[in-house]
Amino acid sequence: MPVEGPDNAAGATLRSVRTVEATISYRAQGSGQLVLILASTGRGTEEFGPLAERLVERGFRVLRAEPRGVGASTGPMDGVSFHDFASDFAAVIRAEGGGPAIVAGHAYGNLVARTIAADHPGLTRGVVLVAAGAVNWPKELSEAITMINDPASTREQRLQGLRFAFFAEGSDPTAWLDGWHPAVMRSQRAARALTDEADWWGAGSAPILDLQADLDPFRPAESRDEIRAVLGDRVTVQVIAGASHALPTEKPQAVADAIADWADRLPV
Repeated sequence: MPVEGPDNAAGATLRSVRTVEATISYRAQGSGQLVLILASTGRGTEEFGPLAERLVERGFRVLRAEPRGVGASTGPMDGVSFHDFASDFAAVIRAEGGGPAIVAGHAYGNLVARTIAADHPGLTRGVVLVAAGAVNWPKELSEAITMINDPASTREQRLQGLRFAFFAEGSDPTAWLDGWHPAVMRSQRAARALTDEADWWGAGSAPILDLQADLDPFRPAESRDEIRAVLGDRVTVQVIAGASHALPTEKPQAVADAIADWADRLPV
């Protein structure tokens, strides 16, 4: 059974679930079909409040689970793989009745979402890749993430990195000056190196919504169909205008509506 506590997010309850190795904290709100949201590299899910609230309005129960090292989530962070992270979040779904859940992962989080679908197909109704990167992207983008997490970087350097890698022109990146967890980023990057790509890339046999931002440098226009080209008709591609790699922060309502509309079309 999950352990509950208060939370300052509108309508959300802070809960946690224990596994053999970890304690995973998550915010839960709403009622209906489960949607599990996972954050990007080195970040937590608190910033997805507007996205969660819109999904609740659309009739879903939204779970925002924190990775090890963020908030009250704890557990070994060295020598772990995507499979360990997937087990953490599968425990959240089980604690909420077993779903099956729509699992939506932002950026790096989409890799773990795909692992959940591969490792725990009975808990996964569908997978949403929110601003998933292309198979290949310029190394300067990864270097920007490293620089943003470097305490030696100046505020202006970090803002430039956020504008370069994450935010479209006209979007305000200042909220993302905070909320980074360098130790989590290092653990997550190491976990990718310890996981065979073939284990997660195809997301098992789950339906997939490949939700892209039209200005995302990690996913240029020429890569729009590269996942669908491999996995076929179980992949739905949708592009949201006016956003970059921080898609769910820049366009939370559009992202929520895209997820809800797609989920509503899935077979029961």
